[in-house]
Amino acid sequence: MCFTNQRNHFIVQGGIVVTADQIHEEIKEANLSYLLLAQNMIHQDLASAIFRLGINEEMAGLIASLTPAQLIKMSATNMLLCSFRFDENLLLSMITNYTKDRLMSQPHAAILMAQQPVAQLAIG
Repeated sequence: MCFTNQRNHFIVQGGIVVTADQIHEEIKEANLSYLLLAQNMIHQDLASAIFRLGINEEMAGLIASLTPAQLIKMSATNMLLCSFRFDENLLLSMITNYTKDRLMSQPHAAILMAQQPVAQLAIG
């Protein structure tokens, strides 16, 4: 349920009222956390970071080279910088479905995710 006043949008979820400004602040925090984690992963193990983050080497180089000020500025957008890599219902089902074959479902899901193309930089 969502309702609006003249200044903010209020979103009611489970009895909690959250303003658009609060959501934007949470998105900024999530973006900064993601960028810091990504940068740390890239500095520690480039190949593993590229695989785990689902990015290409060019994007990894760009993230690795960002200064703290650039990280903060980049995180201030009102859109999440990270995205779910589970575009297919099969992948999501394999990861979230707790069955007796759980030991095999997680490695199988990782193999399927590894076959997905990495994110490309929009150059233009």
